[in-house]
Amino acid sequence: MKTSIAIERQGPLGLVTLNRPERHNAFDDALIAELTDAFRSMEAEDGIRAVVLSSVGRSFSSGADLNWMRRVAGASQEENKRDAMALAALMRTLAELKKPTVARVQGPAYGGGVGLVACCDIAVATMNSTFALSEAKLGLIPAVISPYVVAAIGPRMARRYFLTGEKIDAADAWRIGLIHELAQDEADLDEKLGNVIEALFACGPAAQAECKTLIRAVAHRPVTSELIQDTADRIARVRSSPEGMEGVTAFLEKRRAAFLPPEPEPEPEAGAEPEPGA
Repeated sequence: MKTSIAIERQGPLGLVTLNRPERHNAFDDALIAELTDAFRSMEAEDGIRAVVLSSVGRSFSSGADLNWMRRVAGASQEENKRDAMALAALMRTLAELKKPTVARVQGPAYGGGVGLVACCDIAVATMNSTFALSEAKLGLIPAVISPYVVAAIGPRMARRYFLTGEKIDAADAWRIGLIHELAQDEADLDEKLGNVIEALFACGPAAQAECKTLIRAVAHRPVTSELIQDTADRIARVRSSPEGMEGVTAFLEKRRAAFLPPEPEPEPEAGAEPEPGA
């Protein structure tokens, strides 16, 4: 049976791919459930260090599936709330995943698709990608994705794009903070994605999880004595953790930390003789 997503593991990298190209990777209840389960599974796997969310086809995600929208339009308010809560659970699961997440955007992302991009820690996109928060054009609001989109682009930009539903080109998406890296084409996109993954794998996984909770703890909070105490408690705990002690010791001893993946074997030089017994 064809599923709405594809899941792949490449060593420490988990790949979750939206796989409804014929529907422009639009959301329905099945896709939402499959995505939520996939992210929770990736978080539970100790061997997975980072997760990439991508899609196949011309679009990253066009938002809500029209057939699904037609169905929920005739449902009761309680049924609509259940559907909304399922989508909210997906967004929160992705946003609060303990492992780094990267969105690979190769085409249009609208509505909930923008929400997925905003929930990821890092987003890279091609120059032909476009974005839109077009819910108001349908008499709706981008409710469950709003905490993550507003955190990404800020309230001022949200006022414009929530209220107008305008398309946002890739350059403007980068300018307002929705996207971190822009690529000329998909080959360049994969190169930039590879650079991001390489940088992520050069850091401590426990430290990255702590960084994500730290950001949520300090964002938009006044610097009070309680916040200062909290940050001091956090660094004291991390410094004395096994990963923290190993990282500092490895740096001082000028060696590779034990929590890092092994360095790849160097490619043999062209024309070099094979080693005996190889």
